[in-house]
Amino acid sequence: MIALLSAALAAAQLPAAAPPAPPPATRPPPAPHAGPTPPFAPPPVIGVQPARSPQLLLAWMPGEVRCDGTAVAAAIMRRPLTTLMWQVPEGIRTVTYRFRIDATGRPLSIARDGAGYAAQAEDIAPSLAASRFPAADRRDCAITYTARTTPLAAAPVADLMSYAVTPLTGPLPRAGWNRIMPAGADCRTIPAPRILLRAYPDFDRLSATPGVRAWSMVGYDLDARGRPVRVRTLEGTRNPALDAAAVRAVRASRFTPGARTGCLYPYWQNPATIAPPPLPDRIGTADTANHCPAGEWVYRPTPVYPRAWHARGVEGWAVVAFDVAPWGEIGNVRAIASEPAAEFGQEALRLLRGARKATSTTGHVGCIERVRFAMPARSAATPDPPVADD
Repeated sequence: MIALLSAALAAAQLPAAAPPAPPPATRPPPAPHAGPTPPFAPPPVIGVQPARSPQLLLAWMPGEVRCDGTAVAAAIMRRPLTTLMWQVPEGIRTVTYRFRIDATGRPLSIARDGAGYAAQAEDIAPSLAASRFPAADRRDCAITYTARTTPLAAAPVADLMSYAVTPLTGPLPRAGWNRIMPAGADCRTIPAPRILLRAYPDFDRLSATPGVRAWSMVGYDLDARGRPVRVRTLEGTRNPALDAAAVRAVRASRFTPGARTGCLYPYWQNPATIAPPPLPDRIGTADTANHCPAGEWVYRPTPVYPRAWHARGVEGWAVVAFDVAPWGEIGNVRAIASEPAAEFGQEALRLLRGARKATSTTGHVGCIERVRFAMPARSAATPDPPVADD
């Protein structure tokens, strides 16, 4: 048995040749920022904005959960992240996922039921994996998500703020900002107040939320000296410690003189990692020991951590089986098991299909590998600031 280690967006590294030594671990690219959003500035109001086609906010809304035919109320149900679209999505408008719940209330063995194209549905399974249910073993569970599209002019303000903090499909356009900004706000008119001091919470003292980028949108005004007043939490993920720290940070910030109203600033924190369930030594009747000779891997494709799962910090594993032709080609690749979702098995299969072993006289049958998808340590590097669209 050879364990395969993965790391953010460069994952599931195949083992190198046996002696003399394995290669060093693949160095992942910088992880997302674990701290505050950089200066949060919608475009300034300058004259009349050009007309544009209206965009829609797409939200996949979770329905009722039923296990063995009985309704089960979630202790924590995480909604998939919203996305932007230019038109009503084509394809199916509902998707169903099947899963089980373990003794701790964690959803596992998550797999989509059926096929067909579902627009921008990548975060559905990861959001379900970040949800929790009352502690009890339950089998044959199912939940259906329904696509809800709303014009930006009518979209919930909390959804628009959430999208502005995590803009998955492009910057939030003017119509979205018009919904977010308080009535009569003049904080973004020219000349906008300049930042003299931007204070930040001490994120090392704040507990991160498993599977969720916690955020807090702070509203405030500026007095004539450029000091924040009437500082308050407007929306967020309801993390009391982050909300309190964000308010304190805004109060400690300073700006150029000039009274303003309707200012906004969000702080966010990366999710805490959700570790995978234990990887058993045996999967049903399958022997997960590696019976193949430890031959050399002569080609290793570029591995990829499933992006939506990486964004939520969800780790996983897969057990895959394959055969090796005498000329080194990998074939008959199949997933024996994967957790917490089938998508980890699919990525492990993609990885192995592109790999090659060293040539041999007979080839090998029934090779088994265990692939672990592990999150790296979060980087404290500051990303590019979010850009608002006109």
